[in-house]
Amino acid sequence: MAGGLQGSPVDVLEMGFEVKFCLIFVLLRVLFTDSSHSNQVVLLDTTAVLGELGWKTYPMNGWDTITEMDEHNRPIHTFQVCHVMEANQNNWLRSNWIPREAAQKVYVELKFTLRDCNSIPWVSGTCKETFNLYYLEADEAHGLRFRAGQYTKIDTIAADESFTQTDLGDRILKLNTEVREVGPIARKGFYLAFQDIGACIALVSVRVYYKKCPSTFRNLAAFPDTVPRVDSSSLVEVRGACVRNAEERDTPKLYCGADGDWLVPWAAASAAWATRSWTETALVSAACFSRLSLPSFPFSLARSFAFRGSLSD
Repeated sequence: MAGGLQGSPVDVLEMGFEVKFCLIFVLLRVLFTDSSHSNQVVLLDTTAVLGELGWKTYPMNGWDTITEMDEHNRPIHTFQVCHVMEANQNNWLRSNWIPREAAQKVYVELKFTLRDCNSIPWVSGTCKETFNLYYLEADEAHGLRFRAGQYTKIDTIAADESFTQTDLGDRILKLNTEVREVGPIARKGFYLAFQDIGACIALVSVRVYYKKCPSTFRNLAAFPDTVPRVDSSSLVEVRGACVRNAEERDTPKLYCGADGDWLVPWAAASAAWATRSWTETALVSAACFSRLSLPSFPFSLARSFAFRGSLSD
């Protein structure tokens, strides 16, 4: 086989233990970058869980749950499976119950490694290079109860890059990142489930989040946190409130977009474009006016007050 290794089935079984050992060794050196964003509300991040995750495996000898400590004494939770010698694999890994909070739609970010089947001998026809992602809505935790038929498939997940035995020997980690949208979600929470059908996988991290337009100040008006609609083409009109010492002469409003970005009303943007006045006050509907006499202020103080809460907030 191209890029394959020579050996007996016994050698392959021994190699499976080596694969898991090497993956642990390499994953302990993975640096998880700060993925925090002001417009994301994280519901689950396995890299931030200090205790046990409490995830369940079906059957028990399918997925392996491995927790090791990194150099900063922080736990790294990984889930691994590599039953590539036998056909008709059906191994499930189920998350704990995840409350959805205010989310109507959630995003599931997976980071994982996957073994190249061509680099494993004696597995032609049994080794796979994909796994399946499912979810189930629920108003409360189901405990140990699990029925695969109740789950809805989100997608089949494939790797952009797979690793070989040579990569393991060189301590090269080819980490894949995939994000999938799930929604609309109507119940109080949900489960995620991962189905292995015969691949060699290490699931390094799972992060679940939803997007919001964060609270902000624009042109003397305050706007609250707002969750976008499920329909990505639909905007949420949000009414603001004038800040202290500001008078409302029109309805202050912005629009919350699907990606958690605040958008200005079309009329204000059109007027700004027509006059080429691309300024803070031109881009945001000027519905709130200060009761104070700004010209009596020093210029720097007046400018600071007028532009309280810039577009970069």
